[in-house]
Order: sequence, then C-alpha cells, then structure tokens
Amino acid sequence: MTANSSPSSPSPQRTATGVPRAGGAGTIGDLTVSRIGYGAMQLERLRDDRDAAIALLRRVVELGVDHVDTAQFYGNGFVNGLIRDAFRPEDGVVVVSKVGADPDPDGPFPMRPAQRPEQLRASVEENLGSLGLDCIPVVNLRRLDTQPGLRAEGDQVVDLDDQLAEMTALRDEGKIGAIGLSAVTLDGVRRALPAGIVCVQNLYSLVTRDDEEMLRLCTEEQIAWVPFFPLGGAFPQLPKVTDEPAVTALAKTLGRTPAQVGLAWLLHHAPNTLLIPGTADIGHLEANVATGTVELDDAAMAALDAVESRPLAEISFG
Repeated sequence: MTANSSPSSPSPQRTATGVPRAGGAGTIGDLTVSRIGYGAMQLERLRDDRDAAIALLRRVVELGVDHVDTAQFYGNGFVNGLIRDAFRPEDGVVVVSKVGADPDPDGPFPMRPAQRPEQLRASVEENLGSLGLDCIPVVNLRRLDTQPGLRAEGDQVVDLDDQLAEMTALRDEGKIGAIGLSAVTLDGVRRALPAGIVCVQNLYSLVTRDDEEMLRLCTEEQIAWVPFFPLGGAFPQLPKVTDEPAVTALAKTLGRTPAQVGLAWLLHHAPNTLLIPGTADIGHLEANVATGTVELDDAAMAALDAVESRPLAEISFG
C-alpha cells in the first residue's frame, strides 16, 4: 500500500471501491470508515502462508471494510508488510497503527514497553517504513495503565502529557494524521481531550463494561470508541460473551452465532462504536462482517443489557 492521502469515497455509505460499508458508515476524526473494520493482529498465524494472508486482506476490501488496525509489534513488522503489499491506493483503506510497545520476539511476551517519547517517535518511523507510507492516518498511543497485559515499570513510567507532546509534534510534522489512545483510564482521556484525540481503544465487551462512563464521554466528544477483546475471553480469566445464556438464546432465535450477537450489541449500544474483530480465517471474517446485518429490537437489547458485567478489578490476571 502506497496511498499517502486521506481516502475518499463517492458516497458516505460506500467505500472508495463502491462497496456498501460493512456495518454502515462511521467516523474516526474527519475520516469516514466502515463501522465494522478488521484487526490484523492474528495475521501472524499465516506467517507460513503469505498468499493466504494477502488473499484474506483482499477479501477485507471486497466485503466493504476500509478500517484496518495494526502495529509494528504484530509479528515484528510481518503484519505491516502484508498490509503494505495487499492494499492499493484506490482501495481507500484507513490504516490505524499504534505505538507504546516494541517487538520482543525472543522475550517471554512478544512485545515490551516502549513508552518514552523518543521510543514513540522511533516506533512511528518504523511503522511508516514497514507500511510504505509517508503519513499514517491514525496512530494510537498505547498506554500501560490498565489490566490485562503489559505494565510500565522504571523508566517506562512516563507522564501522559510528555507522550502527547511528542505525538502532537509527529502530527504537526505530517508523519501521522491523527492521535488516538489505547488501554487508557478515564482521567487519561479527559487529560488528552485538548490534544484532539479521535479514538479510544479499550478492553470492552458485553461482559466487561467497566468503561461505560468513558464511552459516554467519547460519545459526547464525537470520539470513536474501538473496543478490543470485544467478545472477552482473550485471556483465560476473562469471561466470554459467547458463554452467556442470554446471548446463546438470542442467537438461536435470530439464526445467528453468539459471536455475531455479541458484536451486534456493541454496534447498537453506542453510535460511535467501530469494531475491529480479528481473524486469520476468511470464513470467520465473512461472519464478522455479516454482523452488520443483525437487527436487535428493544426487547433483544433489554435482554442483553441485563447481562452481568464483571468488573476487571475483581479478576486476577496473576
């Protein structure tokens, strides 16, 4: 992919290739994107079958998805390279990357904290190189403030204001188009508002709704809400949306899968929600995109809203 300008399309309801947007139209900053996007992290599973990975990304475009989430630390640049090679300028794909961690392929975890301002800048440069771009449309600053996952220690404990100053400088230099936040607290979002953030990525699903107040703030401020682990279960300790009796019962009634019902609840729950479910399987990709056609009436939403949310603070991640 070599496109360096903001993608455009002839109609807000269609992508640049003329395909109806998956899940309808949403916005991230001043960009119009499909509400159902694609999270590319799992593409690393196809490291030994590059052709299959490229084919999956081409299918993403065919299905009306034009919002793809990635990071340099996904497969140590492997996933970014796939995105660079699979997408064409005329596809109009909005690539959203993230900084705040570096690849650590030989470590106990495939990434390590990289929170210092100079590390954020270096990561942006690495993303630009591996993606083949002059400007990344949106870059999320991945904080390490919340469970589960990496936590900052020592010189990796960096004040948010110092990080935002570096991100703003990168935006002013034209290396990134807009700034987002990931794994952030409510106080962090409030502090970042003056920087003009366009999206927030946090762990959030039907069964882990700790950030409801943050979601309301983002809705009021017209900031895109991009939940990760949208079905829970990514860590063994996390509850799974698809295990909930209310979800499985409704799925049976609608002739849908429990995963589709869980994702559809997110779309119906807040108008600024953008989904980025990830998969390395084209069949699962197609099922995720079909979530956009799931209709939930008031009774269905009431049944799902009544599902218990388990506070993350009460979950031990060891």
